[in-house]
Amino acid sequence: MERGRHIILDYRSAEGAPERLPQLAGELVSANPDVLIAGFGTLAAKAAKAATSAIPVVFTAVGDPVGAGLIASRSRPGANVTGVSGQATATAAKQLELLEELIPRGQPVAVLGNPDTPYTAQALQQVRAAADAEGQALAVFEVRAPDQLPAAVDGAIRSGAGGLVVLADPVLIGARRQFAELLAKARLPAAYGATAFVEAGGLMSYGPSDRQLVRCAAEYIDKILKGAAPASLPVEQPTVFELVINLKAAEALGLEIPPSLLARANELIE
Repeated sequence: MERGRHIILDYRSAEGAPERLPQLAGELVSANPDVLIAGFGTLAAKAAKAATSAIPVVFTAVGDPVGAGLIASRSRPGANVTGVSGQATATAAKQLELLEELIPRGQPVAVLGNPDTPYTAQALQQVRAAADAEGQALAVFEVRAPDQLPAAVDGAIRSGAGGLVVLADPVLIGARRQFAELLAKARLPAAYGATAFVEAGGLMSYGPSDRQLVRCAAEYIDKILKGAAPASLPVEQPTVFELVINLKAAEALGLEIPPSLLARANELIE
């Protein structure tokens, strides 16, 4: 537990095991906090909502909060839940576009995602639509748990994929170092949907700014602590997106990043 001047923060992590989320949410609710904050992804927010209908819940990164049944609508969330829709499905198509700048034309692209995450289904539709428009062949592989990752990467290699699009969710982010090691060994470039992958040694990410998501969530928490009702706070949409490239990973993969792509990067990790 971390004590500040005016607040007490009580933190729980499922450590990559989403089945633990209901228990952890119940533990937090039993402490009767003023606000519950749900971290990255839909499953944490759903566990928090299921655990209480009275304590305000602020989620920080949910791809489709309406489709997941968390809120009634983005403009009028209703009940005790609101927050930030931190995953824009259009970013997945942008990941494909960026990856295509690095691999030879005609090579298929593998897409890895967790089908148990509501965001993944929407993002996959966007990637398929973008690929169909360009005549790009796709090979899709499901990863529901970290121990399924090696088989998925092996499948991508057998498919002849020139690179991977990784649809971010908490389970896959939890395996980010394993991702980096497996793909470095396979010499496969990948475009991820979260900066955490690149910080762990992955090649490239494109997605909403983590700073903006956290700042927006913090502003909502402040408003709720001052008396605002979650039902009256519209769900925020990300407006700032960042391209991050790991130059060390590029060198290890034997890739030369085009100057035009480097110029568009918001951050270069050297």
